[in-house]
Amino acid sequence: MGSVKDIEIVKAPTETSTGTGRFHFSDRYSVFDWGEMPDLIPGKGKALCIISAFFFEEVEKHGISTHYRGIIENNKLKKLSDLREPSNIMEIELVRVVHPDKKEGKYEYLKFRKLPSNFLIPLEVIYRYVLPEGSSVFKRLKEGKLTPSDIGFQKMPEIGARLKKAFIDFSTKLEETDRYLSKEQALQISGLKEEEFLEIIDVSIKVAEIIKNRLAEIEIDNEDGKFEFALSEKRKIMLVDSVGTPDECRFTYRGIPLSKEVARVYYRKTPWYHEIEDAKKKDVLKWKSLVKSTPEPLSDKFLTFISNIYRSVATAITGREFFKGSPSLAEIYQEALEKKYLSS
Repeated sequence: MGSVKDIEIVKAPTETSTGTGRFHFSDRYSVFDWGEMPDLIPGKGKALCIISAFFFEEVEKHGISTHYRGIIENNKLKKLSDLREPSNIMEIELVRVVHPDKKEGKYEYLKFRKLPSNFLIPLEVIYRYVLPEGSSVFKRLKEGKLTPSDIGFQKMPEIGARLKKAFIDFSTKLEETDRYLSKEQALQISGLKEEEFLEIIDVSIKVAEIIKNRLAEIEIDNEDGKFEFALSEKRKIMLVDSVGTPDECRFTYRGIPLSKEVARVYYRKTPWYHEIEDAKKKDVLKWKSLVKSTPEPLSDKFLTFISNIYRSVATAITGREFFKGSPSLAEIYQEALEKKYLSS
């Protein structure tokens, strides 16, 4: 069970073979690494499932390996084109999830170098096309952890700068709080050979382009996103988890976010958020125990607005009206302006 989706193990993976599992995409959501928030977003789980299925099927057409097997409807495994109604259950190949050790308050990854195959690579691979205000990239540039040339610029980029080619970034996947990594650090903890690591970068750029190009056709701007990878039982690079959804990516339409980012905007104005930020500075491993307050529920109208975002994005991406009566993206944009949902 995760903060936003549950995993049903149909057949457990072993050291030498993949298993079979089913993702049950829920209407739960999480922000700021907190875990489950107090509200459910109606329709979110089904929307994420069919969006992810759409992009898994698209990237497989380009010869990219994934763990996707299909969507479950009436207990039958189907491709997206065969679905009659939206479903929140996706069947996948399962690999082992091996966790790093903790020693003296730090994470240790030496065991990953000895794993022969069939494991989740302990990285999140992030792609960036836009550098919005508040992007971690600016902080790391200021601290000298990145240079402009690292991300394709000759001088310091401005807020809102766009990249012609996706910049590939890395962070930890299996730690209490994600931390950014240099390419050298990412390779070191990944358990990968150098050629496998380079293949992940190449595949990430290709998948990012597939997502970006599809969204451009429906006037959605894909600013950034993230991927996860595994090594299969034959030690083949495999795209895993979910892909191309508003939870993995930053989508905007005429400048407004099309994701749970609208909830982040809301919660950034609350004392709870500032308490989280202070706690993370004090203890990167045990910060949650230092937070004494809890997030307050969203209003019914705001919750409906977020629900409509997920439903409408799924309709636009797949080209099918899975959610009858959901507003158009233009109508969502207009409501955001009228209700001032995204004003500071």
